[in-house]
Parts: sequence; C-alpha cells; structure tokens
Amino acid sequence: MSARTAEPMRLGADEQGRPPLPWLAEALAGARALQRSHALLLHGPAGGGHLQLAGLLAQAWLCEDPAHAPCGRCGSCHLVRARSHPDLLVVVPQAVRVQLGWQGEEEGATKPEAKPSRDIRVEQVRQAIDWTHQTSGRGRGKALVLHPADAMNTASANALLKTLEEPPAGLRLLLTSADPERLLPTVRSRCQKLRLALPAADQAAAWLREQGLAEPEPLLALASGSPLEALGWAEEGLDAAWLADFPIRVAAGDATPLAGRAIPRVVDLLLKLVHDLMARAAGGAPRFFTASRWPAPADMASLVAWQKALLRTARHDEHPWNAALLIESLVTQATAAWAPASGSPAKASVHSAR
Repeated sequence: MSARTAEPMRLGADEQGRPPLPWLAEALAGARALQRSHALLLHGPAGGGHLQLAGLLAQAWLCEDPAHAPCGRCGSCHLVRARSHPDLLVVVPQAVRVQLGWQGEEEGATKPEAKPSRDIRVEQVRQAIDWTHQTSGRGRGKALVLHPADAMNTASANALLKTLEEPPAGLRLLLTSADPERLLPTVRSRCQKLRLALPAADQAAAWLREQGLAEPEPLLALASGSPLEALGWAEEGLDAAWLADFPIRVAAGDATPLAGRAIPRVVDLLLKLVHDLMARAAGGAPRFFTASRWPAPADMASLVAWQKALLRTARHDEHPWNAALLIESLVTQATAAWAPASGSPAKASVHSAR
C-alpha cells in the first residue's frame, strides 16, 4: 500500500474540534497558559507540524465558541479550515506555497516566478503589516502567521519589529521556526516561546499507517522521527524496499534511484547515507538507513572526501545545475569509497554539471 495522494494542506481542527495531527493536542493544551501573549514563537524539530499548530491556535483565538475553542463547528472555524477567514493571514515563502499546494491563490501570494523564492520578502511583511491595521472582519481580532519565521531576511525581520513590540489592538502573531537561533535576537525577545516536540515513535508509526504506509518504520528512521517528513518521502516514491537496496545500488555506481529528484533531496539522501557509512566504518550503527542491506566496508578517507563534496553542493543547491550530470558525479564519488585510487581518494569534479 502506498501513501495517499498529497492534497493542499488545510488548517485548523475538524468539525469535532480534533486537531489536524493527533500529537498537536498536547501542544494546544500547553498554549492555553500563554493565551494572553500577543506573539508566540512555535519552535522544535522540523517536521513536527509547526504550521498546522499555528493554524490550530489561530482558529482557537478566532473561534466564536470560546468555551470550546476551537470548536470546529462555528462559522469562524469553517472559514479558517477553508483558509478564507478575513481575519487570518498566513505568510509563507513562495516555495513553501508551492509545496503546500497553495500556488495561484491570492492569500499573501507573490508574483509568479520561474524559481519560487525560499524567503519571506520584505514586501510580504509590509503588506501583512498594512493588513493588521485594517478593521477586523468578524470582530474577534486578527491572527497573523509567519511560517517559517527564519525565512525572513534581515530587512523583513526588521520591518516586523515595531508590530511585534506594539501590535494593533486585537492582533496576535504566530511565528514558527525549527531553528530559533536563525532569528534575529530582537525578534526572539519579543515573543513568548512554545516548544513543539515530535510524537513518540509508536504514535508516529500508527498515524503513518492510517495514511497508507504499510511499513513506516524505515521511513521514520530516514526522517529522524518526523512523521510529516516520512510521509513526504513516501509521496516521492520511497518505501522500505527502496531504502533497503539504496546503499548497495549507490556503492555500485547506480544513480537510477535518484533520477528525476530535486537536487536538495538528492543531497539530503546522500548525506544521510554517507553519515551511516561513516558510522559503520567506525564500528557504530546506522541512524537513517536502519533496515538496509549494506555493501562491503568503505574507505573512511574516501567517505570524508565524498561528504565534503556533498556539503559543498548543499551550499549551492539553488545553482542552475545540470541535475542529471550532477547526480552522476556525486554517485561516482561514492564508488571511490570502495575503490580508492592508489592511496588517495578519487575526486570527481562537479563543475561540468553546471
């Protein structure tokens, strides 16, 4: 059984008031102690459901039944789920909008781009600030979500500071981040913080089975315990059998499993593979490919050289590479770990892939 087809992400609790992800119920309860805060920073490991929690909190703040917020049944809750609430604005980078299936919509959208931006741009923040000064459409205040907040560049973050410090009456802000240290200290200091933890392994596996994954454990290991990331890999065609064969195929110089994949995803997979190969070479256990079949032990010096090449590529993953040539080059470097050339690691150049 494969994962269900990805759909545009919805926000907020359902009509029974249940959170969109079951492990968010505990975080929602913790947020009630911070309900007087005008600015919350939701932080924790990537893939825990930061945006879903932000939507859930915004729905609770705007709910027309405060005693049961979010009730999931009132008009406000329905509007949040449909992402058409006049008092909720979600600001994300254009690249994230594409990933969420929200492209082509007006809500915080930027002009179409050949390559969607990964940044929250200063123009988006200024437009959001203008929106905060408009009158509430339904009279229960307004909620502004910035996801992920660390996608703001310096200009964007500075533009937000005054609103964080002196928000208009009735406005509440929700910022998300998997790495709060990337935020300006002046942004962090103006927010109350709420940590979002990943669910327990058994809860994550049970949820993934509900999404159609027959063997979720290998994907959870690849995703460092994040069920959302594991589901994302499944939707890209990875499963337990693919993961079991991947190390041997790469060691043999077979780039076929990586063909057609985005360069950042390819580099992510290969960096996780080289991590596990180095761990095994040092006598340790793999972390990401825990149920895989492994080739013969590799040469540590060549693994280090390959890792450095991958890290260099990761720093420039937005470069207009020739993807097929780059993938072949990176896999060729992997084979050098099993057949080092006359005492020094073989070094395949990636420059020809540009």
